[in-house]
Amino acid sequence: MTKKKTATANVGPEIIVQEETPLGFFKDILKTVIVAFLIAFVFRTVFYDPYNIPSESMLPTLMTGDYIFVSKMSYGYSKHSTPFFSLGIFSGRILAGDVERGDVAVFKLPRDGKTDYIKRIIGLPGDQIQMQGGHLFINGEAVIKERIEDFTFEESANMNCLRTPKYRIPRDDTPALCSYPQYRETLPSGRSFNVLDLEPFGISDNTRVYTVPEGHYFAMGDNRDNSADSRKPTSIGVGFIPEENLVGRATMIFYSSNGNSQLWQVWNWFDGARGDRFFTILKSK
Repeated sequence: MTKKKTATANVGPEIIVQEETPLGFFKDILKTVIVAFLIAFVFRTVFYDPYNIPSESMLPTLMTGDYIFVSKMSYGYSKHSTPFFSLGIFSGRILAGDVERGDVAVFKLPRDGKTDYIKRIIGLPGDQIQMQGGHLFINGEAVIKERIEDFTFEESANMNCLRTPKYRIPRDDTPALCSYPQYRETLPSGRSFNVLDLEPFGISDNTRVYTVPEGHYFAMGDNRDNSADSRKPTSIGVGFIPEENLVGRATMIFYSSNGNSQLWQVWNWFDGARGDRFFTILKSK
């Protein structure tokens, strides 16, 4: 009698699909958000942090509406290195880097320890700084100041020259131009950068001699007649900047808006962007 053969088949492991519950979906989203936040937080604390420029105090180097990257690695880390808030768990700086004259630096305003300011570092610890007749002196030596072509820009929602009408050039069918007197300053080290001098006899053009204390820095805005900086005491200006208040060195403009559009208004990006300022390196020569 012939036995009947039975065909067999190999069956793979069973795959069970379970429907996602609303609670599980919410947990997954929350985990993703937390991980993304932690990555961004660490990156902005240790490496680079983005800032936007809200004022004209650093013209012509920085315009209102510029977005910049600030290097946290350049000066090391302090309680002010974390974005959004300052940690009061230690004082001083760790892994401190060199601060050089001519650096464009972000720091916490000394009188409140919270407000972010950006200026150019002019004086190092022990330096003597003075303004005489609109000319900068460092340790008794006059900084070279050369007249160059005017700094000219088109008026926009972010910037106008209505407060300085003598520098305003009206035009018929297009926005007016602002044309500001511009100079090239060269530090004793050879580093040079452009500054504005809107008032030849401005109130900050003649000052006493400032001796920078140990562990502090002296900073000025490139728009010399429109900047609350170290030439004014801490109570109304910046005063001397403690080393631990330094946040980082500005390195690059990565985006710039004239104010005619917001970042979320994609359809207006072309009209609102200053494309010629994208990826500008902020390193004085």
